[in-house]
Amino acid sequence: MSQLSTPFATTPGIMLVRVGQAGCALRWDAQAACWRWPDPQGGQLYAWPAQDSMPSGVRLLESAGVIACCRSGRVLLGLGKRLGMVELPAAGQVGRPLQAQVLATIDAAEARTVISDGRTDRHGNFVFGTANTGADQRPIGSFYQYSTRHGLRRLALPVVVTARSIAFSVDGARMYFADATRGGIMQCAYDAERAKVSDVRMFAPAPERGAAIVDSAGMLWSVQGGALAQYDADGHPRQRIELAREPVASMAFGGADLKQLLLLGARGGLYGLPPGVAEGLAPGMADTPFDDGPAAVADSQRPRHGD
Repeated sequence: MSQLSTPFATTPGIMLVRVGQAGCALRWDAQAACWRWPDPQGGQLYAWPAQDSMPSGVRLLESAGVIACCRSGRVLLGLGKRLGMVELPAAGQVGRPLQAQVLATIDAAEARTVISDGRTDRHGNFVFGTANTGADQRPIGSFYQYSTRHGLRRLALPVVVTARSIAFSVDGARMYFADATRGGIMQCAYDAERAKVSDVRMFAPAPERGAAIVDSAGMLWSVQGGALAQYDADGHPRQRIELAREPVASMAFGGADLKQLLLLGARGGLYGLPPGVAEGLAPGMADTPFDDGPAAVADSQRPRHGD
């Protein structure tokens, strides 16, 4: 099926909440039974639905653009050039800006790069990529795996201008990734234990490449030009969904049995899909929480590898 013949639906969506100034990475927190996302412009970390006696947003001392939920209930954040961990306030606790514990500094000698995308693999390691924010827009961004067991390990993937579209197959043996500025959506064989990749090849041509997730049927969902595109496991386009109110920035399955697909708008709106659009969608795949067990240490206490 070609891009031109792909079924296309435009929907106003079901607005659930609008907060903050911008949307970026949306994640389902299974332990807290809520969706979470950072607002990189407003310096907030939001949750919906908010827990009793808890505000929907908490202020961060540093702006974050990438997020992963942790086994402990803490939250892992991409903070510019650093990975950091924050402890969320308890119910009823007086809100104050959250200070992140720094876990790793990424590519410290290169001032132009920042963390641009990331999510946990199926084994609970955090896999992320960086972007060149300089005016030259040279491809100097890289992909990494971070874990409390092994620290920081660089993945042997092609350099990019802006890393995006990081996602994993249902069995975790295949990784998807892209450069937001050029090319298509790529795929490779992925060995989580050894942080090794191989068989790098094209998954699907795509006019634009944003956030990506994989559902339980092995379908890849990709944000493209503010719309949501679905591909089958062989890279063939299946359908496109567009929000009428604002461009889509990210998406995440959650709720009971991971059957609810929510879309995060680029201007901070959180939307559900009306029944006519959501009908027939396969449930999502839960993100494996980041393993932040006792081995988690600050960056200064652990040697860095591949930095």
